[in-house]
Amino acid sequence: MTSVPRTSSVHHAQDEIDFFNIVQSLWRRKGLVFSIGLLCAVLGASFAYLVTPEYEVSTVLRPVALNDLDSLNRSKIYNLPPEKALRRVGAALDSYDTRWNFFRSRPELVSAYSTSGQTPEQAFSNFNTQGLQLVQPDPKKADLLSSYVGVNMRYAAGLDGAAILNDFVAYAIDRERLQLTEDLQVIIGNRLAEIDANLKSAVSEYEANKESRIARLVEDDDIKRAQLQDELKALRVQLKMRREARLAQLDEAVSIAKSLGLKRPSTPSAMADESLGAASVIRTEVNNQQMPLYFMGADVLEAERNTLRKRNSDDFTEPRIAQIRKELIMLGANRKVETLKARKNEAVFLEGIESLRVERMRLLSINTDMKQLRLVSIDQQAVAPSRPIKPRKALIVGFALLGGLFLGAIVALARGMFKTRLRQLRTLEIEGAAERVVLPGVARSEVRV
Repeated sequence: MTSVPRTSSVHHAQDEIDFFNIVQSLWRRKGLVFSIGLLCAVLGASFAYLVTPEYEVSTVLRPVALNDLDSLNRSKIYNLPPEKALRRVGAALDSYDTRWNFFRSRPELVSAYSTSGQTPEQAFSNFNTQGLQLVQPDPKKADLLSSYVGVNMRYAAGLDGAAILNDFVAYAIDRERLQLTEDLQVIIGNRLAEIDANLKSAVSEYEANKESRIARLVEDDDIKRAQLQDELKALRVQLKMRREARLAQLDEAVSIAKSLGLKRPSTPSAMADESLGAASVIRTEVNNQQMPLYFMGADVLEAERNTLRKRNSDDFTEPRIAQIRKELIMLGANRKVETLKARKNEAVFLEGIESLRVERMRLLSINTDMKQLRLVSIDQQAVAPSRPIKPRKALIVGFALLGGLFLGAIVALARGMFKTRLRQLRTLEIEGAAERVVLPGVARSEVRV
């Protein structure tokens, strides 16, 4: 009979992967697997306990109540709703300048965040990018109840992170209060300057109006005085001409009276009685015409003429002249002008500036000291954590152990495969040697047949 070699079928069966064989191989080498896993766990624990722990603290700010900002908003100088105040404080917390000034004021931060050879600016860059983080809600949510600003701070062991973060929040709020105080002072100063300019303009306008009024009063007095003096001159000329006319009339009347022999006052009827002689006649005279002047008689007319010639002034004969003199004397001193010039407190007489004065007093009474103003409500103070966030020792050890077990399994499988391969190679060598021994005998048997 002929023997058929089964080497290929054996090799094919051996190359197939058997899960049971893998598990059995791992179980046989479980000591190696657990040893490598334990070694990796020890290395992971060493790393976890040697690395510097990193802690994290956080604080949350929320808007204050409306009554906390009521005094500021009622001043009508600065409108600051609670949500806007929260945004301002959040911007201050996120401000590079605020963080840098606070960082410089804390030497322990400079030393904690700087390594050898680093400048303070480089240390602050580490603190700014790695240490602080601002947390804000979704800007699409405008609800006041959901508005908040959070600040997270990560720091290494050795720092009092909770106190530092609380101090940083207080520092940012104080800076914002100071900025608000400066804003109020500038706004009030600008408005006071504007009101003072308006008051000064009103005073200038008042002075100009007063000077104009005084000038008009003086001018009216001058015009009236000149008119009265002109009237007085005209009246005197009129009275003089009237006196001269009277003298001319008297001269003519004296001449007529002398020619008629009338020395004493007489009448036409009396003259008629003298011409009738002894006749007794009773006459009734009705005459509506003025009696001629010469009937006054020469003596009376000459006496009047002499008196008129001796007269130095005719002012007493005209009542209007006395009135004019009275008016001229009154025009000698204008009491309105004197009163206007004698005013000491000009501001009392300014008109239309009451509202400016009231506003100025209101602005001066506004308290610009915002040290006690509550801008935000600290909903959550930073509290020292009980354990660090990095490294997570249990997690590191667990992952190291799992990784070590996985690595040990790989090493165990590789070692098993290597030994199995060596065993197969030895088996193949033995089988090959046996075939070489059997084949010559087979050939002899075939020859006999």
